[in-house]
Amino acid sequence: MTFPRLPAHVTLSLLSILVAAMVQSCAATVPLKGPTGEVFPFQQKRARDCCNLIVDAPRQEVAAQAAAGFVGGDRVEVNGKRFMSDCSGLVRGVYAAQGIDVYGDLGVLDGGNGVGRIYAHALMHGRIHYGPDIHPGDLVFFHNSWDFNRDGHYNDPLTHVGVVELVERDGTVVFVSSVSRGIERYRMNLRDPDTHKAGDGHVLNDFMRRKWPGDPPATHYLTGQLFAAFGTLL
Repeated sequence: MTFPRLPAHVTLSLLSILVAAMVQSCAATVPLKGPTGEVFPFQQKRARDCCNLIVDAPRQEVAAQAAAGFVGGDRVEVNGKRFMSDCSGLVRGVYAAQGIDVYGDLGVLDGGNGVGRIYAHALMHGRIHYGPDIHPGDLVFFHNSWDFNRDGHYNDPLTHVGVVELVERDGTVVFVSSVSRGIERYRMNLRDPDTHKAGDGHVLNDFMRRKWPGDPPATHYLTGQLFAAFGTLL
């Protein structure tokens, strides 16, 4: 499915409503209101055949290599410019090296966080998709990785983003992201999203959301459970 290009001044609220209406019909979706009332597609379990890595775009591979180069560090600096030490800052730095401002051309946003800005940019200038084919350097978005609006409910869309590095033989996606401990590799397997480790001890899905005693009963914690979408820009 191809999303239409939208004017640069469109707000994140309008974008999110369009996404909710246009999201691919192969997956079940329910509207989810974010912290300021905007509506995002909340993706339920999908893409059991995901993921296959497609290596056919040199710039995508360069972006993946750039992300991998930050692993083990705690700061993102590109061509003398320092970016925030969070997941959005990492993505901004990786794509700035490719001459792309993932915060650009969005005009006024209605309460969107950094991840929402990047998602909106991917929607306007690239492609939001759900596999099964992905590229190195693709973006990977997550919902509900933390209580963004601090209301104690499981209702926080687009709270985390990473950069795909590679896909293992069993379909496990390895991606790079910035977390509180620094910049690390994480794993996500959409064929088995509810399993942390396989029988042989191999990690399929890392824990992304921290567990708290007051979490709602339906709270999920693994990357495969919190997956929202992929985004291709290059």
